[in-house]
Amino acid sequence: MKRLLPLCIVALLYVACKEELKQTTTEIEKPIEAVEDSTLIEVDEEATHEKSISELKNELTAKGFKTFDYVDEKTQDTIIMQQYFIAFLKRGTIRNQNEEEAAILQEEHLAHLQKMYDLGYADISGPFGDDGDIRGITIYNVPTQKMADSLANADPMVQAGRLEIEIHPWWAAKGFPLR
Repeated sequence: MKRLLPLCIVALLYVACKEELKQTTTEIEKPIEAVEDSTLIEVDEEATHEKSISELKNELTAKGFKTFDYVDEKTQDTIIMQQYFIAFLKRGTIRNQNEEEAAILQEEHLAHLQKMYDLGYADISGPFGDDGDIRGITIYNVPTQKMADSLANADPMVQAGRLEIEIHPWWAAKGFPLR
């Protein structure tokens, strides 16, 4: 089930962005390798539930993440909030690619997003369902905005100019699932 959600999101992204493409291919490996402070973040959900709040907070802080906590009035549970980075993928200015270039670029774009998910750098990605200027989002689970920016700008669609990136810090409760 955990693998099905990212695959569905990638499939939706492919369909939504299919008409958006059209640029020549670019390498995605070099920009990703060049990212500074690129600590692979692994989250073992079972281990997360077994750790105390202070252990989890200390572990996140040691990896460079910003956190804070509060006590939920209803449950009396301590909730850890972690800073993530949300990248808005906006319509870019270079949109003159032919159909073949667009198809290749889309494949590379989806491969990049899947790689970000597989490496633990991105927790979720997906397109918006309208035809607005903001085409989609990716939520990066990395300790710094500089790292999120570097990873987002390694996307072949961004390098080709079809998409532009706007990144903002974003806070979410650690371990809470989407509903």
